[in-house]
Amino acid sequence: MAAGLAAPLEAAPAAARVVSQTVGTDELLLALAAPGQIAALSHLARDPEFCAAADEARRYPSLASNGDAESVLKFNPTLVLCADYSRAEMVAQLRRAGTRVVIFDRYFTLADTYANLRRLGRELGCGDRAERIIADCEARVAALDGRLRNVRRVRVIAPSIFGMIPGDQSTFQDLCDHAGAENLASTRGHITGHGPQPSEAMLAWPVDYVVVAGADVGSALAPFRGLPPYEFMSAIRSGRAVLIPAAQLSCISQLRVDGYEILARALHPEAFR
Repeated sequence: MAAGLAAPLEAAPAAARVVSQTVGTDELLLALAAPGQIAALSHLARDPEFCAAADEARRYPSLASNGDAESVLKFNPTLVLCADYSRAEMVAQLRRAGTRVVIFDRYFTLADTYANLRRLGRELGCGDRAERIIADCEARVAALDGRLRNVRRVRVIAPSIFGMIPGDQSTFQDLCDHAGAENLASTRGHITGHGPQPSEAMLAWPVDYVVVAGADVGSALAPFRGLPPYEFMSAIRSGRAVLIPAAQLSCISQLRVDGYEILARALHPEAFR
């Protein structure tokens, strides 16, 4: 998400009524805004499969699932938060209606998250709060780095039933970078972003663990046990899996640090004794 555009020389007037159109901006907004500034959140904000702050999000109205401009404008926003993958026609309609729209377009790394927090903090008039959140993240990451300094990176992949796999420049890569893990889709597969899985080549990858979402290992791995190439992988067949909340696999806000800690503890329990 964000910070793809240069910051204005002067801070914008603090937004009074904000609508967030994406899960990532939902999580940023919930962390930064005063309750009275939040007019509505995205239609996925209350779903824990997608939003890492779903419990808090239930306190606020949500947009209709069709995500059209009319469903946004009915909340009379002074600011709408979108992403670069938001529907271009909706963004154009909002702007024609005279509504300020901020589009976030960088979100793969923790540094991107810090830039996004600062950008939204300027919009909301709470830059100090953004800096406190960033300082807390920095302290937690530094503590985690200290614990993982001498560990051997565990070789992992994040399998998918859709024939795509996350490599470099993905939220999963960022998760691995901070949790003492080697993402084989990046180092062996040389995949950037979410790319087609090289099924035949993957059979030779030395996968220590697969990282999946689910209530238990059995149910989380069930979709892969009859699906090539995963059904032939030793890690799948022997149940070598690490469970992580689904929302953390794609988290782009400050809450991604929770995912770092969860994955690091699962892969390197010895570092936390």
